[in-house]
Amino acid sequence: MAEEKSKRDCIGMNMKGGLTNNGFVQNEDILEKDLGPGSAASSPQYCTACILGPEEPGLRDIQPYAGMPKEVLFHFSGQARYRLPREILFWLTVASVLVLTGATIAIIAISPKCLDWWQAGPMYQIYPRSFKDSNEDGNGDLKGIQDKLDYITTLNIKTVWITSFYKSSLKDFRHGVENFREIDPIFGTMKDFENLVAAIHDKGLKLIIDFIPNHTSDKHDWFQLSRTRTGKYTDYYIWQNCLHENGTIIPPNNWLSVYGNSSWHLDEVRKQCYFHQFTKEQPDLNFRNPDVQEEIKEIIQFWLAKGVDGFSFESVKFLLEAKHLRDEAQVNATQILGTVTNYSQLYHDFTTTQVGMHDIVRSFRQMMDQHSSEPGRYRFMGTEAYGDTIDRTMMYYGLPFVQEADFPFNDFLTRLDTPSGNGVFQAITSWMEHMPEGKWPNWMIGGPDRARLTSRLGKDYVNIMNMLLFTLPGTPITYYGEEIGMGNILATNLNESYNVDTLLSKSPMQWDNSSNAGFSEGSHTWLPTSSDYHTVNVDVQETQSTSALRLYQELSLLRADELLLSRGWFCYLRTDNHSVVYTRELDGIDRIFLVVLNFGASSQLNVKEMISNIPNRARIRLSTNSANKGSEVNTHAVNLDKGEGLLLEYDTKELLHHQTEFRGRCFVSSRACYSSILNVLHSLC
Repeated sequence: MAEEKSKRDCIGMNMKGGLTNNGFVQNEDILEKDLGPGSAASSPQYCTACILGPEEPGLRDIQPYAGMPKEVLFHFSGQARYRLPREILFWLTVASVLVLTGATIAIIAISPKCLDWWQAGPMYQIYPRSFKDSNEDGNGDLKGIQDKLDYITTLNIKTVWITSFYKSSLKDFRHGVENFREIDPIFGTMKDFENLVAAIHDKGLKLIIDFIPNHTSDKHDWFQLSRTRTGKYTDYYIWQNCLHENGTIIPPNNWLSVYGNSSWHLDEVRKQCYFHQFTKEQPDLNFRNPDVQEEIKEIIQFWLAKGVDGFSFESVKFLLEAKHLRDEAQVNATQILGTVTNYSQLYHDFTTTQVGMHDIVRSFRQMMDQHSSEPGRYRFMGTEAYGDTIDRTMMYYGLPFVQEADFPFNDFLTRLDTPSGNGVFQAITSWMEHMPEGKWPNWMIGGPDRARLTSRLGKDYVNIMNMLLFTLPGTPITYYGEEIGMGNILATNLNESYNVDTLLSKSPMQWDNSSNAGFSEGSHTWLPTSSDYHTVNVDVQETQSTSALRLYQELSLLRADELLLSRGWFCYLRTDNHSVVYTRELDGIDRIFLVVLNFGASSQLNVKEMISNIPNRARIRLSTNSANKGSEVNTHAVNLDKGEGLLLEYDTKELLHHQTEFRGRCFVSSRACYSSILNVLHSLC
């Protein structure tokens, strides 16, 4: 008993008096050694072998100290005053992690879908033969486009759209493709194209290109092999037997080409007729042949691998024809059969939009999706279906759970031949009212196969149409030269034998007032430049504060900066033969953009009659007349000159799309609300 008490006293002294500090022993195994009787460690008063239990009185008066042994540390860690703070911190950490995780999930759940690159900014369509000549041969080329990328960025463009540049025998270089994997030498080389793609991406831009899957040139290798019935190429095109009567070829049916007359042509090599929806030099591919579909998909993959960000698929409504080959019905049933030669004289129920055509287009979409897995590399897909009814056009958006095109290109505004508020209103509402819910609209006012805006409506309407383009919801698309108000050239002195009507809107881009409008330093150009290039050109308009180009740049920048324009609701208020009035607004932003466009003679509008709660004064954010910018108007009497447009701004908490009287006149593609406190968009509207 005495020995045991001595040991306990020893431990108590060591811990209380600090004579031995086992916390700094580097190897505790040393303590386990069998020490000799003469060693200091064998003395009872330096004993460290026995530890008191926590209930024993030897530890009651000891305080924690630096370097305490783990046995003492364990003793103190079990005490409530040390255990409770530790447990509280632990559960606070767990709770914080759970709250942050829940908040992240909630933010993701309520956040609206971000705009993709093809939605976030304008597209700029370039006809490459007419944009910029870099080698003085009178033809625009890929290097010329690359040289002008800095100019394109000044327009706040996000996407460059280049029309067909494939190797082709047709002078128009649009549809008769000889080789889908080659650049036509007139535009440069594949290396030039690769350099252009890299330069476009370096500028933070995207690139989409035309693709025409419906037909090829009759000089394409596939057609040459098909006409000789070589292997799998035998049925790459649509062949049928033709009858011969009295030296006249009788086609299989009454189907007509888009350009008129029979869409069947006898091939002297194969001794059969082949089908062509367009010219006889453009035979239609047989898309009911799986090998043809695979060939086209491989071509799509080829260009995606080159870095292309998307495609405009053209003429897709012609991909399939009815297998039964029955005659199409005449528009005028009493017309004599032999006189039906114009395309518009038939109902094309068997040669356009056949069952299965959309399945082929969706297969293109699936191919694009396979190359869209990388962040920021979504591949865009647009379809061209010009001339279709609005209902058929909307089918290219796809089904609710089956994606097709991101959007079919909207040419409705390009069909306006006279300035008319009613015409503009009809073009806008027909698209917005028929567009499937959640889909994204787009707008264009010109294109390579349409007369230019100034030639259709007049120079007075260039600015107002560009204001319309940038203040409507959706993606604005500009055909090169529309930003400066270029017009058609006169149909004289054309060196090309192709359809003249398709060339008038393809004149060389007007860069400055030097020879050939700065388009080429060569002695000639493939088409003549417009006679007004001395005053209508980029160089002059960049220095004029009142120019069409400066207004275009301001509109483009405003659309990029303002959520009201990029994400907001569109509500139309009034339309007549002269004016179009609509608003752009967004939940969470207590102001509204009011757009007033005058397509008639000088007039005065009482906006107060349209919006009862509008203030008596509204600010002019932008005007087609730059002198009015920054001033105010009386909303009881807004004066507008011919072709004038105003972008007004006023403060309010009463948004129109919440009001019953406007609810049927308001549209939004992607619903979103703005939180000014958090400075974020959300979907809890």
